[in-house]
Amino acid sequence: MLADWLEQSLNETASTPRGGEIPGGRFRVPGPGLLELTPVSAAPEAPAVVLSVGIHGNETAPIELLGASLARLEAGLMTLGSPVLVILGNLEAIRAGTRFVATNLNRLFHRDLADTGMEADRARALMHAVDAFFERHATRRRLHYDLHTAIRGSQYPRFAVEPYADATTTPEQWQWLAGAAIQAVLHQHTHSWTFSHYSKHYHAAQAFTLELGRALPFGDNGLAPLAPMGRMLDALLAGRSPATAEASRIAFFRVEHELMRHAEDFRLCFDDDTPNFTEFAPGTCLAEDAQAGSFTVGETALRVVFPNANVELGARAALLVSATQAPPTS
Repeated sequence: MLADWLEQSLNETASTPRGGEIPGGRFRVPGPGLLELTPVSAAPEAPAVVLSVGIHGNETAPIELLGASLARLEAGLMTLGSPVLVILGNLEAIRAGTRFVATNLNRLFHRDLADTGMEADRARALMHAVDAFFERHATRRRLHYDLHTAIRGSQYPRFAVEPYADATTTPEQWQWLAGAAIQAVLHQHTHSWTFSHYSKHYHAAQAFTLELGRALPFGDNGLAPLAPMGRMLDALLAGRSPATAEASRIAFFRVEHELMRHAEDFRLCFDDDTPNFTEFAPGTCLAEDAQAGSFTVGETALRVVFPNANVELGARAALLVSATQAPPTS
């Protein structure tokens, strides 16, 4: 059943079992696109784990990757050892093969959300599910990996975004990410109201947005480079500590500036297919906005991440980042 849960969640006419037994525990389906796994006997140090995919509907590789881990669990190739909440995010956007339907779901995860519409309702449902899950496992460490793929290519195809929050990231997490072949980490500089930020800000969870290559349709994803990430997912399901590697393998960056779209007449002054982490020299004009004016790189070179000129008015059109030292690992 677990192997089919993702597909059945997208098939509105499918009859999905609400619960049952799996190797090492039980599953239940508390709502659309939600799957909770509860072990009979959780490993003492196992965290309460949230694994989310499909927050953007056209980012399919993480859905396939997580589906493969669930299939291995169901087949008995491992035994459940952690409490896990699996989330399939924007169901309607996944069905349509689009990033979102009306608005970007991954900007709506804050508790005073007043927006209306399908995506806002979905954000409230997912926040409630995370709150309830962490409350049920209040004595355990909390972990949330929100798996994505990027709109464009990248000089570092697999990278993590560390949300901004008072909770600090443990040194162990950098070693886990290095062991899962994450190549770069971007430290956020302000609250961003993404799904991973929600868990870190409100629940003090160890939480990251993980970008795992480029957004492609179902069936077109080459998953071989994601094999170390698949092994990490397997370890988390089994209640084992994932493989580790030296954090020095990872390139670390911090946000220096956000380019915002204020006017309809807005453009980024570089090619649409410019890869993430492309560096621009001092004096380079990066954006022009009829309301805010132009933005030019100052005395220090900057790299661009998540450029997208077609965002909604008032939304972020790009992050500008610079290299920084690796955080302590002990």
